[in-house]
Amino acid sequence: MWTRLLFLVATLALWTPTQPGHEMEFVAQYPGPVLTTRTPGAAPNKYGFEGGRVVKIGRTYHLFTSEMFDDPIWVKMRLAYWRSDDRLHWTRVSTLYESSGEFRGSDPRASLWSPLPVYDEDEKRWNLFYVAYRAEPNTPRRFRMNEDGRIWRAVSTTPGPDGIGGPYQNVGIVLEPGPASESWEGLQGTDSFFPYRVGAGWLALYGSANTESVPIQHWRVGLASAAASIGGPWMRRHGPNLPIEPTFIENPIVERLRDGTYAAVYDTTTNPDAIGYTFSADGVEWSAGQALVVQPARGKWAPEVRTPLGLVAEDDGTYTVFYTGFEQPADWAKLLDAKPVNTFAIGFARVRIK
Repeated sequence: MWTRLLFLVATLALWTPTQPGHEMEFVAQYPGPVLTTRTPGAAPNKYGFEGGRVVKIGRTYHLFTSEMFDDPIWVKMRLAYWRSDDRLHWTRVSTLYESSGEFRGSDPRASLWSPLPVYDEDEKRWNLFYVAYRAEPNTPRRFRMNEDGRIWRAVSTTPGPDGIGGPYQNVGIVLEPGPASESWEGLQGTDSFFPYRVGAGWLALYGSANTESVPIQHWRVGLASAAASIGGPWMRRHGPNLPIEPTFIENPIVERLRDGTYAAVYDTTTNPDAIGYTFSADGVEWSAGQALVVQPARGKWAPEVRTPLGLVAEDDGTYTVFYTGFEQPADWAKLLDAKPVNTFAIGFARVRIK
């Protein structure tokens, strides 16, 4: 109790709330994917890239992403680290973790997703948060290819900002399904987790989906908190899911702006050429989500934009938003039957926040 009270007092003392009267606007888009299954170094990545985060240190872009490198799709995965100095040409540096691909529902690390690096100034270390699922074939009524998700935390063995490339050492699970789960959390378990500092402690947006009922009706997000350390213990802030989107929000990534406002970008279904975004003055209350088209008609390379990989601040005051997208029109029936014909690539656009 006292720990929570101290966290609240310290947080309120350090918050400098601003009215989140911001707007995100499109500036320009690179008119093609910059990372595909055909990129040198991508082989034998069979189906491409989904989820993750890009961080810029100096002039170098560091990409952490989920590679769907073999069958079953969305199950046999690699979490990979790539690097670029110009956003266009990428070098694959390493495989951070590889899933087992076990497809009978027994292995809690059968499928690995969404590697998200976050730097901890207190410990001067990079932390890597990612999702581990059990996996088994879908049924007509249940999506089971990614279920019972748990959030793992790994820490770079090299201290300081230059340790971003790892190697990373697993230190444990920070959030998982259980008695403390909210009523809106479903069979998918915890499907995303992004921590960000607020005052003296940490908050995180985490997600779940009701995959126990097909067609799936909702993907939602809520808040978790850690009083003093990014390593936790992490606790759900009990209550309803955040009303950012009425139906679908997945993989939100948070960036704090220079004026103290928090901005988040995420996957949305509002428009196949758009990402979703929201703002918060305090990191707790978030504005209703909005859609931003990042792929205009003249630069359309993806039939469907998927997951934004965060906001990367640039020297000219704009932000680069890397995003994943289908390279062919989505055939969801074949995807759900693990008989895919699609590949996923990564492109980028530049945006401005006013």
